[in-house]
Amino acid sequence: MNIQLNTVHFAADQKLTDFVNKKVAKLDTYFEGIIGAEVILKVVKPETANNKIAEIKLSIPGSDYLFSEKQADSFEEAVDLAIDAIRRQLTKFKEKVKDK
Repeated sequence: MNIQLNTVHFAADQKLTDFVNKKVAKLDTYFEGIIGAEVILKVVKPETANNKIAEIKLSIPGSDYLFSEKQADSFEEAVDLAIDAIRRQLTKFKEKVKDK
């Protein structure tokens, strides 16, 4: 799976990059054949709380893509929430494909 990480309004350190790559790579256990993932991390209004956004766009065969966007106090928390949402979408998609 090809994982692309984009950051908006800041530069991600290596620890954050490794964290995102590790979490997104685990999605392969839920659905084999994921083509790629695009992760976008954003800071909105840096002076407020709960200002970190993680967007995950997952390319899968058979449909265009799955998308999740979550907002939290830290990027790690936002990525975890977005991964959980994508995981639910993947299991639903897998069930739909299995039924056909």
